[in-house]
Amino acid sequence: PRAPLGSSSSSSSMAARPSPATATAASHRPGGALHHRRHRIQSIQSGRSGPMTLAMALPRAAPARLTSRPAAAATNINSNSSGWGVMSVQADAEAFTATDGASAAAAAAAAAAEQSAAAGGVDIVVETNAPPAPAKAPHVDGRRSRQDVSPFGRDDGEPTSRNVTDAAVEAFRESIRGQLFLAPLTKGGNLPFRRLCVDFGCRVTVSEMVFARFVTRGNPVEKARLRRHPSEKLFGVQIATNQIAEGIAAGRMAADAGADFIDLNCGCPIHETWKRGLGAALLKKPAKLERLVRGIADGVPLPLTVKIRLGAGSSVDGAQQLAEVVEAAGAAAVIIHGRTKEQRYTKAANWNLIGDIAKERGIPVVGNGDILTWYEHKHRIDISGAAASMTGRGALIKPWIFQEVAEGREWEPTPAERVEVYLRLVGYFKDHFREDALGFKRYMEFMPWHFGFFCRYRPLPESVYGAMALEYPLLQTRLGIVSAAEVSA
Repeated sequence: PRAPLGSSSSSSSMAARPSPATATAASHRPGGALHHRRHRIQSIQSGRSGPMTLAMALPRAAPARLTSRPAAAATNINSNSSGWGVMSVQADAEAFTATDGASAAAAAAAAAAEQSAAAGGVDIVVETNAPPAPAKAPHVDGRRSRQDVSPFGRDDGEPTSRNVTDAAVEAFRESIRGQLFLAPLTKGGNLPFRRLCVDFGCRVTVSEMVFARFVTRGNPVEKARLRRHPSEKLFGVQIATNQIAEGIAAGRMAADAGADFIDLNCGCPIHETWKRGLGAALLKKPAKLERLVRGIADGVPLPLTVKIRLGAGSSVDGAQQLAEVVEAAGAAAVIIHGRTKEQRYTKAANWNLIGDIAKERGIPVVGNGDILTWYEHKHRIDISGAAASMTGRGALIKPWIFQEVAEGREWEPTPAERVEVYLRLVGYFKDHFREDALGFKRYMEFMPWHFGFFCRYRPLPESVYGAMALEYPLLQTRLGIVSAAEVSA
């Protein structure tokens, strides 16, 4: 290809030739195809008896063979530089040289702009044999069907097969029946607090939410959330992702770190998660959700649970379909927070709808929402038929709720006993973060936040407050009524 910039008999520089102008660069790619690009000449300087200089900027360097006509001059250029390239053409000598650390790509493009130099009428052409560009990894996310994705997140031509056995999934399902889960709590689900809950009998714990993309890139904060304490009986890592390959990679990292199961977050309502297309945003497209869950469930070596809400908006009309999709995709269990994304925590959890879903589904359903006492755990499971329940704020307010569930009775600690519980958590933070200045700084990021929940504790014996739990199921409503009664008394 030829893109003459014109000629001039003047000895002036820029005025003699049009600038800026465009040039066409031609290169032969593997397979023999001729590839054309148009690039803008940044500057041109020329003289009748002096050199003609072209400056260009190109994104990538490539080996080039430059030839001048009519003389048979040629050279090879190999340069690792990038950005601006400068090509000097000696018109009177019918030859050229690359100067100023010119990148091969810029030199090739400059020469590819065939020139009729003012003096001598020299034509310059370029022949490039660029090396093949590195193969780009396929984009693998929930929009692709699982048949296209291997367990390793790559297209390798092999059919997809599950990496977790049916026996392992069934054993997991049996191990969670009747249990009260500690929910995956942003900030609150740290290792020291989980350790405290285990002291009080919690048998199923889940990590803070881990962003799959960041943990697979080695982010130290996200990697720290994979840690498991030796006392934890059944430990799961919750991941947030909308791409199969990332989910598989993060799930394998969790397995290597000692997790017993993986939980996929499809219910987080916070804006930071929603704007990334994660959490509750995944509920907007059930078909994509099914492909995402199926791909991760097939690729990770552990049972996969999926935590959802009743809907992405304010309506619960699609709740049954979402649970059906999760089961069809191969999840070991579905955890249902009984509110929609828009309701966040302002409405009472809909345990009746959780019950309807539990009756329809063939996998265990774990209900979540407004569990603050042992009798609420028992009542919610009884009326819904759910396999298990999950508590978040209930455990943050009183970590001994798990002991109450195990014993089937209320524990009303004295002020001294409550202080002992809180001091135990302080000790666990010191063990985790160390007792130096840096450890104290990290500890202070968490402990005041925890006390914001500890101070909400009120004894709620069933004999006094059992009926209230049915009339006012929303957790904060009940605590507000009790607190108001204390003030008025």
